[in-house]
Amino acid sequence: MNQAAGGRSAPVASGEHPSVPSALRERVAEAVRASGGWLPFDRFMAQALYEPGLGYYAGAVPKFGHMPAGPAGPGSSDFVTAPELTPLFGQTLATQVAQALQQTGVDEMWEFGAGSGCLAQQVIEALDASGVAWRRYTIVDLSGSLRERQQARLAAHADRVAWVDRLPKRLSGVLLGNEVLDAMPVQLLARRAGQWHERGVALAADGCLAWADRRTELRPPLEIDGTHDYITEIHPQAEAFVRTLADRWERGAAFFIDYGFPAAEYYHPQRHMGTLTCHRAHRRDDDPLSDLGLKDITAHVNFTGIALAAQNAGLQVLGYTSQGRFLLNCGLLQQAARAGIRENALMQKLVNEHEMGELFKVLALAPPASAHGWEPLGFGVGDRCHRL
Repeated sequence: MNQAAGGRSAPVASGEHPSVPSALRERVAEAVRASGGWLPFDRFMAQALYEPGLGYYAGAVPKFGHMPAGPAGPGSSDFVTAPELTPLFGQTLATQVAQALQQTGVDEMWEFGAGSGCLAQQVIEALDASGVAWRRYTIVDLSGSLRERQQARLAAHADRVAWVDRLPKRLSGVLLGNEVLDAMPVQLLARRAGQWHERGVALAADGCLAWADRRTELRPPLEIDGTHDYITEIHPQAEAFVRTLADRWERGAAFFIDYGFPAAEYYHPQRHMGTLTCHRAHRRDDDPLSDLGLKDITAHVNFTGIALAAQNAGLQVLGYTSQGRFLLNCGLLQQAARAGIRENALMQKLVNEHEMGELFKVLALAPPASAHGWEPLGFGVGDRCHRL
């Protein structure tokens, strides 16, 4: 991927698979041509995931669950999320939600990127079973096909559930985001021979999508020790999302649950291949340029960057810890004691360090009006804010 003469980037073929949907590939190719032959990766990722009618999250194929997508039928999927794994996840999270509703004086909940609606169902039904009063649960989701699935799953609660595709100018409530930050487009940076480049997408001579690098002034938020080649991501869209929340959010608390690291781990010199990956049929690969629209593209979250963006925009960080510690603090074991053997076995995946317990983290935020005089249950033991 050498820099070509005249400042242009030399494309390298990606090994594009013939099953890539031609309509989405042509849409991306049009964007590449319209951008002068080079499309930044974040714009490519946005099209691959969210292009109306064509992107991965705009399609009707099931994405969340236990079984691989394909002939397996309605239960098939590409990956499993914690609420799809076991209802103990949402039931335990509801304990934290209930405390936050009471302590911040709000009666609404907002969920970003609600997937199949499984988490919403678990939280709603757990709150109702506990007698917790709430008025409305609003889902913010860009995907029409996912919205249809959510509406079907939540039909019994339709009088108190609403859907929007953008944030209002003002909102109050407890905010939830499970595996939503990782799906926001990232920019790719590549250090080669000591020089930093932004990685984007071009068209090879045969018309296939290809990687292409351009010199850039962009840098990771931490200096990467050494001179070795290094690939990583930066997250301006996720950080902008948090700043937008800060501008509009008046009361409540937010809980973002995702896989990721603090900056010192994210940009460790040994993490030289970055975190970008793809998911399809419960398999991973590292080629986002192939099978467009048929697989998820994701990057780990830099939780330090999210926390700093929140603080700089006026929000307060209430806590940061591992998913395993958060759930145990919120009473997961008490929930599991009332569940069966199967749910207890699945619960182990939520908390074990070699499963989801350590890789997934929980970050809690609040606007100033709701940040003082209480401590969220999930961070009572093992808070890691000092590591951000």
